[in-house]
Amino acid sequence: MNKVILMGRLTRDPEMRQTPTGVNVARFTIAVNRRYTSRDGQQTADFLNCVAWRQTGEFICRYFRKGSMIAVEGTLQSRSWDDKDGKRQYATEVVVDNAEFTGSKAESNTRGNDGGYGNQNYGGQSYGGGHDYGQQPAFNSAPQAGAEPNFGDGDFDEMDFANIDGSEDDLPF
Repeated sequence: MNKVILMGRLTRDPEMRQTPTGVNVARFTIAVNRRYTSRDGQQTADFLNCVAWRQTGEFICRYFRKGSMIAVEGTLQSRSWDDKDGKRQYATEVVVDNAEFTGSKAESNTRGNDGGYGNQNYGGQSYGGGHDYGQQPAFNSAPQAGAEPNFGDGDFDEMDFANIDGSEDDLPF
């Protein structure tokens, strides 16, 4: 199985390019802190190269900037090529399938007031190619401490859940 999940900060702004056939590809590097500190107590990090194709790359370039916290999911890929001097070159990078906001609302607001989703607090909201970013449902606030839950006119035990329309195929899990 080849699956990579990383969370870190972008070391520079993502760079968008197009292939000769017009496919968008974004390249960026994230700094991922290691679990342990160095002998002198300093935090150390790995700097990992990432590539994101098509809509995922466009999403990253639009909403993330240098210093933004990002979580990525994808696969590890190695490739090699001969440079102009004929020397064999190697690269290992994360091919990103999914990217998520992981910072605070202030950190997610990296694009200014452009009316886009970058101004919204989508803590943990993710984007993989083709994901629909419609409005998220509003949830009621949590009840006050010690308050009884309100289930409408009847008592919870008296509700007839057996008469709910639908089938098991309608369940989201």
